[in-house]
Amino acid sequence: MKPRAAQIIYWIVTILFALMMFADGIAGILRVEGGKAALADLGYPEYALSIFGIAKILGANAILQTVFSTVKEWAYAGFAFIFIGAFASHAFVGSGIGFLIVPLVMLAVLFVSYFLSRKIESEK
Repeated sequence: MKPRAAQIIYWIVTILFALMMFADGIAGILRVEGGKAALADLGYPEYALSIFGIAKILGANAILQTVFSTVKEWAYAGFAFIFIGAFASHAFVGSGIGFLIVPLVMLAVLFVSYFLSRKIESEK
């Protein structure tokens, strides 16, 4: 893949991912009903929505910034933990396949963003 094409794909994927995480983070902080019901089904306390929401907003900002590469790496790791944890939580409580696929798709999108960021960094 050409460097310019990699950069364009990276920014499209990363911005869309960050927007989704930012919106989900806001919904968590606001404790929307769907989020409360989902966490209750998984056995988590309601206040976890606020913790996860703040983490997602901070992580979305971290993966968009270009100055602090270590902070960006930690944000990618944090999102990976969130999606792996979401998959495992749904699997352990016996959620349907639809609930298992979503965190895996998001994890795949995260990996595309991460690996393209590493490719771009190595080409500098």
